Amino acid sequence: MTTFETNSRLELRDRATGLTQRYKGRDAEDILGSIVGNEFAGRIGLVSSFGTDSAVLLHMISRIDPFVPVIFLDTLKHFPETLAYRDDLVARLGLCNIQTITPRPASVQADDPDGTLHQRNPDLCCHVRKTLPMLAALRPLACWITGRKRGQAATRSDMQLFETQDRWIKVNPLIDWSADDVAGYMQAHDLPEHPLKGQGFLSVGCAPCTRAVAPGEDARAGRWADSEKTECGIHFENGKMVRTGS
Repeated sequence: MTTFETNSRLELRDRATGLTQRYKGRDAEDILGSIVGNEFAGRIGLVSSFGTDSAVLLHMISRIDPFVPVIFLDTLKHFPETLAYRDDLVARLGLCNIQTITPRPASVQADDPDGTLHQRNPDLCCHVRKTLPMLAALRPLACWITGRKRGQAATRSDMQLFETQDRWIKVNPLIDWSADDVAGYMQAHDLPEHPLKGQGFLSVGCAPCTRAVAPGEDARAGRWADSEKTECGIHFENGKMVRTGS
């Protein structure tokens, strides 16, 4: 890495730290309104899995600016219920800039021709189907919005409101929201639940790698269950990759 690149990343990290200090304690929708309209106007997008908690941020963005890009990563391994939920929310909320991205067919053919890579090498599967297409989709942006929360899992307990990843700033406006906060917001705004939530799926990813959560488990315990893997690899924490498994 060149001196220029190092200095640029340090400046970006300083900016993220300053934004965290400026916006800490403010309401999530207030934060979103400010960063969409001012801080990163025209260069910000929401990355949404259309999972069990996704309706909250999608609803907030629809009220702030329905033309903000909403990036949905279709790994081609989703539950049919997730795709139906996406279509329902988009129509219901009047979202106008949904960008559905998929992995490169050549990459899938090269690394996962029989569709079983998730069984043999789940990290590589996520890299091909998630990380590479997502990073390509983020290129035009300076900042991306995530729905991650500290309480979802131990691996997310030290998150910050604003973080850096490579050349981007990420904002986690729901960082301190609890499951009750999410449920209360959805009820107050008459938002539909993900069809699988009632079956115990508190966090929904790809169908082959997601199971229902048992009582007492954290919300993400059903993701890559019975393995050491905890994250897909899309997220880095202030320049360092989150450990995704052995």
